[in-house]
Amino acid sequence: MKKKRKMNPKNNNGLGAHFTTGLGTRFEVWAPRATSVEVKLYGTKAKPFSVKRSIVLTAEAGDRYTTVVSDVGAGDRYTYVLNGKGEFPDPASRFQPQGVHGPSQIVRSDFEWSDFSWKGMDPREIVFYECHIGTFTAEGTFVSAESRLSHLKELGVTAIEVMPVAQFPGARNWGYDGVYPFAVQNSYGGPEGFKHFINACHEAGIAVYLDVVYNHLGPEGNYLAQFGDYFTQRYKTPWGSAINFDGPGSDEVRRFFLSNARQWLEEFRIDGLRLDAVHAICDFSAFPFLEELGSMKSKLELELGRSFQLVAETDLNDSRLIRHQGIDAQWADDFHHALHTLLTGEARGYYQDFGSLDCLKKVYSQGVVFDGSWSGFRNSTHGRPYDGLERRRLVVCSQNHDQIGNRFLGDRLAASLSVEKLKLAAACVMLSPFTPLLFMGEEWGEKAPFSYFIDHSDPDLLEAVRKGRAQEFSSFGWTGSALDPASEEVFSRCKIDWKTLAGSNSETTSRALFEFYKKLIFLSKWIRRGGLLEEGHVQVKVGQSGRSLELVSDVAPSYLRCFFSFNDAPEEITYSGPNLEILLDSGGAKSENQFQLRPWSVLVLGSGGPDFGGDKK
Repeated sequence: MKKKRKMNPKNNNGLGAHFTTGLGTRFEVWAPRATSVEVKLYGTKAKPFSVKRSIVLTAEAGDRYTTVVSDVGAGDRYTYVLNGKGEFPDPASRFQPQGVHGPSQIVRSDFEWSDFSWKGMDPREIVFYECHIGTFTAEGTFVSAESRLSHLKELGVTAIEVMPVAQFPGARNWGYDGVYPFAVQNSYGGPEGFKHFINACHEAGIAVYLDVVYNHLGPEGNYLAQFGDYFTQRYKTPWGSAINFDGPGSDEVRRFFLSNARQWLEEFRIDGLRLDAVHAICDFSAFPFLEELGSMKSKLELELGRSFQLVAETDLNDSRLIRHQGIDAQWADDFHHALHTLLTGEARGYYQDFGSLDCLKKVYSQGVVFDGSWSGFRNSTHGRPYDGLERRRLVVCSQNHDQIGNRFLGDRLAASLSVEKLKLAAACVMLSPFTPLLFMGEEWGEKAPFSYFIDHSDPDLLEAVRKGRAQEFSSFGWTGSALDPASEEVFSRCKIDWKTLAGSNSETTSRALFEFYKKLIFLSKWIRRGGLLEEGHVQVKVGQSGRSLELVSDVAPSYLRCFFSFNDAPEEITYSGPNLEILLDSGGAKSENQFQLRPWSVLVLGSGGPDFGGDKK
């Protein structure tokens, strides 16, 4: 029986309601816009909740208000009254059991962990699996997601990237409309359920990364502006006013989000954070928030004896994030766009800058297509070079929540591409020098869409979202009646169908694709452990037909050649050199040193490769 130990993480910021056995609960809130603050205390299970009493908080330095209540503990609920008005949830609430408009609940920060043998995951071993808890299973909870860990283990996934879990309005949302950064979504299972899920992942040998949103908060249930200067009118983002990271009062705002990051890394034992759209974090200070976050992470690593990773999403192709701001890795959209256009032929919107095999060749060689070069879509030069950076610091995919969900019908590649093209797409990702990311269900060709969905209660807000989506679709030339993001039916259709794989056998397409992914991931790990595709060790060539790509690596004692066909016709390959074996083949070998690369296929040749048990298909 595994030993369990409770952890009592430090609270480096103090904001929120913090319960200590034998001492009661300490309340602390930053409220520079208030001259008086009261905490209203409610019963634990009374329905409706009746106010037990109201207590005035003491003003402290730095516009903070505090009090300690000895007879209030975990399970009790509360709200704040500012200047005698309103009943607002705590901006640093740890749990919102009644949603974004209800009272906050005091929770215990300790947890009986049994994952203390977990030492983290070597970044060179990472295979990301992006997962949306609400649609990953029929139930849409942490508990039900936990039941699928054996599947991910068999697949070869080493890290789950969980889409945002901060409390959002209603019961269905992508997670980017969260308004309580510290609170775990109630419909998923709350903070206790999330910790249990993380603990189970670690026991299964799988790291957990969490998608966090520090560039904006959602519109519904967002009461932070009632308390302090959390937002600024100096900048505008696609979601409205920017978070105040560099103006008056910004020290406390930065501390708020730094404390949030620390909560996930320390208290929840998360292995890394995926930072949403950092290009929308408006900060022109001498010590930018992202750099301060990177510094905090490094100090926490020394303090806890664990390593953490910060992975940024950005559309700027800005290598300075990694070189100078403490970011460990970033999403690389150029790879996706270069691959997607070759597979689908789409050429509208931002896809207009891609579509040639030379684009994919440059991505494999340079990391990005736009490294200070001209972008027709942007009508300007774009990006910076990534020379000298380890290629594993770029995270690539053929599909993710954005690239699927921001399509008119939320359609996946499997909805329109052949199995041959799906295998080719997977191989281009997994056999790249970059860190690969899969989107849930792609490993068996899941066809369920992943549309944008919300559960707002304000009709005007719903209509604004519908109009905004229609405007986004127009740049791609998509017309017609768009799916209603507020429809529960639209949300339900996004749940992946595990029966597709469970009811299949070795002869079915879904099972065959799943087995191909397993072998591909196994091969990818072997290649990366040997450093075969690291910068300086790989050559990228366009085949004689002009419709195939070849990666060549020679790192003694291993030798590797990967062929990717984007050709509608077969292509003959004559090879002379070291005696190589077929490591993976989705197309069909012809003879010892002469091969036929079939249309839309992948062929991998190598020496000293991993043992697949004789099956290379």
